[in-house]
Order: sequence, then structure tokens, then C-alpha cells
Amino acid sequence: MTGTDVYANDGAKIGHIDHMMIDKQSGKVAYAVMGFGGFLGMGEDHHPVPWGKLRYDTVKQGFITDLTEEEVKGAPPRSAEWPADPDWERRTHAHYGVPLYWA
Repeated sequence: MTGTDVYANDGAKIGHIDHMMIDKQSGKVAYAVMGFGGFLGMGEDHHPVPWGKLRYDTVKQGFITDLTEEEVKGAPPRSAEWPADPDWERRTHAHYGVPLYWA
């Protein structure tokens, strides 16, 4: 999955999957951490996106989301305790309009 491109509904590439966050207790993918910008992995911005906001497209061989790059970049900033900060997770899921992955 690492390196797989992410596209908006209009087909524009908005980033790629840098890595994934898996909930240890459930074994479920909680977030796909998207990478933006930078060059050869240097200077990239990283933004966690709830897994439920992505769906794989076999034709594009990438993920499709109804989000824009601006919406992803406008998500709540990660806290120092991320990802073990339930308040950050609640704000993030509210920002994206998806239920909490553990609910």
C-alpha cells in the first residue's frame, strides 16, 4: 500500500499513502497517512486520513476519496501525543464526517 496514489473524485491526484496506522487491539486499519509535496520523500507533509474515507479503484490502481487536498491539509493538527490522543481522534473524525473507527 505504501506509495499508492490517492485521487479526488475528479481524478486529480492529491497525494499518496506514506504509511498506515493499525489499531493494535482490533487489528483494523485506523488511518492512511497521506504524503504531500516534498521531493523524493524529503520535506513531505503528512496527514492522517480515516481509512473509511478511501476506497480502492482497480482501474486506477489507486485510492479514490471524496476529499480535496485542501480538506486533508485543513484537518486538525496532530497533537504531541498522537496517535494516542482520543480528543484529536474525535476532532479528526468530526472534521472528515466519519464515525470513530472503534465505535
